Amino acid sequence: MNFVSAFGRLSLGQVRGIATTPAKFIQTTPCLFAEPLKRKKRIDPSIVKARDDRKKKKIEKQIRKLEKNSRQMKPIDECEAPIHLFDKDPQYVRPAVKLSEEVLEGRILLEKSWAKYRRDQHLRDLQMLDRIAFSQQHALDELRKESEELYQEAIQVDFTLLPFNAVGPVNTPKIDDYEAPDGDYVDVSRQW
Repeated sequence: MNFVSAFGRLSLGQVRGIATTPAKFIQTTPCLFAEPLKRKKRIDPSIVKARDDRKKKKIEKQIRKLEKNSRQMKPIDECEAPIHLFDKDPQYVRPAVKLSEEVLEGRILLEKSWAKYRRDQHLRDLQMLDRIAFSQQHALDELRKESEELYQEAIQVDFTLLPFNAVGPVNTPKIDDYEAPDGDYVDVSRQW
């Protein structure tokens, strides 16, 4: 065995592993003969915990930063006006337009004619509603002259016209001699 290991060092150098060649023999390197295992260094659990806490805090800080930035809108340069335009520069201030008497009079007449048109339209709507209500009442009066039973059926509310279901809380009568709890509790913690 020593002979093989000596040749192994000369020919292959310090290569670790098992090399197989044709089925007649197996060649091994000296590193696998008796290598001691590396000892793990014992680390204080508090140091490990502190290290993990630092990593956790760093990740949480990054998450908070990302959440904070997610609420901010990205600026759109095309929609923002340059700051110098906001200054009270005379070239950017529009002069007050002086309207002639004819234009002012025309605007006033236009507003008056619009108000008259809207008033007439409102009156036509009210008259149409009055005619409908009068026609309905006249038809009910004629129906009452013909048959009281048909009239009573006609004035009944039709609940199937607009289907509507409402389910709400039900009222229950109070329970006699029921004492509601006050929310008191018994402290069962130990006294040291």
